[in-house]
Amino acid sequence: MTRSALRSLVDARRAQLAAAGLSAGGTVALRLPPSLGYVTALLAAWRLGAQVALLDHRLTDHETAAALERLNPQVLVEADRPPAAGLRGFSEVEPVVTTRPDGLPARSPHALVQLSSGSTGPSKVIARTAGDLLRELGCYRSLPDFPAAGSRTVLLSSVVHVLGLVGGLLHSLHARVRLTVPERMTAAGILAAVAEEDLPTTVIGVPFHAELLAGVRVPRPLPHLTRIVVAGELTRPGVAQAVRERYGVPLGTMYGMTELGVIATDLTGALAPSVLPVPGLELRTEGGELHIRRPDSPYLGPTDPSRWSDGWLHTRDAAAYDAESGLLTVHGRRDSQVSIGGLKVDLTEVEHTLAALPEVREAVVVFERGAVEAYLVPTEGAGAEQIRAGLEQRLAGYKRPRRLALLPSLPRTATGKLLRDPAGLRAAAAAL
Repeated sequence: MTRSALRSLVDARRAQLAAAGLSAGGTVALRLPPSLGYVTALLAAWRLGAQVALLDHRLTDHETAAALERLNPQVLVEADRPPAAGLRGFSEVEPVVTTRPDGLPARSPHALVQLSSGSTGPSKVIARTAGDLLRELGCYRSLPDFPAAGSRTVLLSSVVHVLGLVGGLLHSLHARVRLTVPERMTAAGILAAVAEEDLPTTVIGVPFHAELLAGVRVPRPLPHLTRIVVAGELTRPGVAQAVRERYGVPLGTMYGMTELGVIATDLTGALAPSVLPVPGLELRTEGGELHIRRPDSPYLGPTDPSRWSDGWLHTRDAAAYDAESGLLTVHGRRDSQVSIGGLKVDLTEVEHTLAALPEVREAVVVFERGAVEAYLVPTEGAGAEQIRAGLEQRLAGYKRPRRLALLPSLPRTATGKLLRDPAGLRAAAAAL
C-alpha cells in the first residue's frame, strides 16, 4: 500500500472517530487484531490528539471488561467479526466504533497506554508520551544494523505490543522501510514472506519464532535475508548456531521493556551473551538488579516503589553492567532465585540446563509449593526418565525439578512469551 493510500484511509477513520465524539485530549481503547483496521484506527486517533489504550484482542470478555473499568475510555473500537484463526498473521476486519457516555478524558499527557501481559504477576498500566515514542524511534534509526530506507522488515511480533508496534510498524513508517506481515505464522508462511521480494530483509520476532525457523531442516534459499532478530526473553542455547547453519545469517537479540521500549541490542550476534545499550540511557546495577534512569514513573495510578523510585526504573531483571566496555549482560528475572532448604537455586539456570538437553525442545521452570517444577516439550520419542538422567549429570540434586510435566506445546502469553504462571501451567498439564 502506498503512503498516500494509507493517508486517505486514516483520514476516513479520523472522521469516523470524531463523529463518535473523540477529540484532542480524549481517550479511546482499541481492541482489534493486527489488521489494516487497527493501523488506521491507531493513527487516526493520534491525528485527533487522543490518548490511545491498546487491548489485546485475545483477552476474554471478562478481562476486557476489567480493563475498560480500569481505564474508562470515552470510545471503544472493536472488530466487526471474530479475528482470523490463530496461525494467521493478520486479519481482515472492519472497526466498529462505540461511544461510552460515562468515559473520561485523558488524565495525563500520555499518547499511548498499554497493559503488561501479567505473565509474572498482575498486569500494570504503562503509559508513554509522544516524546517517549519519538526518543525510541530515534534509537532505532541510530542502529546501523536495523532496517533502514530501501530495506524490508518481515514482522512476526504483534503490532499491539511494544516491539511490533514501535520497532516494527512505527519505525517502518518513520524510516520508510517496507513492512511485511506473513499471511500465516507457520515456518512455511514466514519463509514465503521473506522470499516475496528482493530487498534486504530482516525478520523480527520472539525466540519462539527463531526456534520455529531453526527447526526447518532444509529451508529454501533466501539470498536477501540479512538477519533474524528476537526479543522478549532469553534465547535458549543452540538456537543462534542453528539459525546460522540453516540460513547463513546471524541471530540478533534485543532487550527491552514495555515501560521504555528498546534498551539494548546485539543485532549481529557478535556480543552474545551481552548487548549494547542504545544511546541516551543511564544504567546501573544495584543488588544485582538492573536499574535505568527515568525522571518520572511510567505507570498510571499509584506506583509501587519496588518498580520505580527516586528517578530510577527497577527492571527486576538480574544483570551485570560493565561501565568500562558499556556492555550489559542480562541473566533473567531477578525473582527467579529461590531458596530450597537454605540453598539458593536460580530457576533460569535450571531452565537453560533443561532446555539444552537434546531430549528437550523447550522448557519453563517455576517454583511452586516449596518445590521446583518443570514443564517441557520433549523431542520425538524422548521420555521423562531420559530427561531426568540427563539432568543428573548436569545439576546438583537440590536444583533438579521435583516434577517434570511433558506437554505437546507450552502455553504462551499474548506477547508470545512463555507463560510462567504456575496455575496456568498446571491447568495446561491437567488438560491432557
